[in-house]
Amino acid sequence: MNHLREVVGGVYIIGSPELTAPEDCCVYLLDLGELVLVDAGAGGSVPLLLENIDSLGLGHKSLAAVVATHCHIDHIGGIPELRERTGCQVIAHALDARPMEKGDPVKTAADWYNRDFPPTRVDIKLQEVREVLKFEKGEILCLHTPGHTPGSLSIILDRDGKRVLFGQDIHGPFSDSFGSDLSAWRKSMGILLGLKADILCEGHFGVIQPESEVEKYIKNYLEMYKR
Repeated sequence: MNHLREVVGGVYIIGSPELTAPEDCCVYLLDLGELVLVDAGAGGSVPLLLENIDSLGLGHKSLAAVVATHCHIDHIGGIPELRERTGCQVIAHALDARPMEKGDPVKTAADWYNRDFPPTRVDIKLQEVREVLKFEKGEILCLHTPGHTPGSLSIILDRDGKRVLFGQDIHGPFSDSFGSDLSAWRKSMGILLGLKADILCEGHFGVIQPESEVEKYIKNYLEMYKR
């Protein structure tokens, strides 16, 4: 079970089905002098996410950005309210920004959840294979790792001698309606294995560590989806 806790210095899990709402993905908070969220849940638990930030003693810091790892509503549904309440920037890969900005009910999987996702502006659209985002007291590396969706991102943060990989939904599922691509996903997983991450912060299964367990987790899914 996930708990509101510090994963490693300045990295917290503040949302999950157990912590906030059953339909939420795992939501991670990074303290980089200013605050950065990795994903935002399905939308109904924004007040609780903000309460959780306050409970960590971080409410006095500004929420600078939400990085959407991909465009599915259980990961982006909270973004419109978070922007309205905090003024944060929204960051996503350009390929997944398109359905977010259109409010596409299929590509955002909003129809799976019987919800609406309003057309939502993406402030920073990433387009490169590797892009570094710099904040007040740190930086993160965003990798384009397509497969689950065309614009899926994985995020790397090196902190306290540990390499933390935010690999949301690297397990799938895969669907033509999402624009999934298993061949691209296999290549993406090879890249992630090469990172030798000490900690995996996953989108629905929480925190996985150490490096040997991260490697095992990814390889198990590669085996599951062999040609």
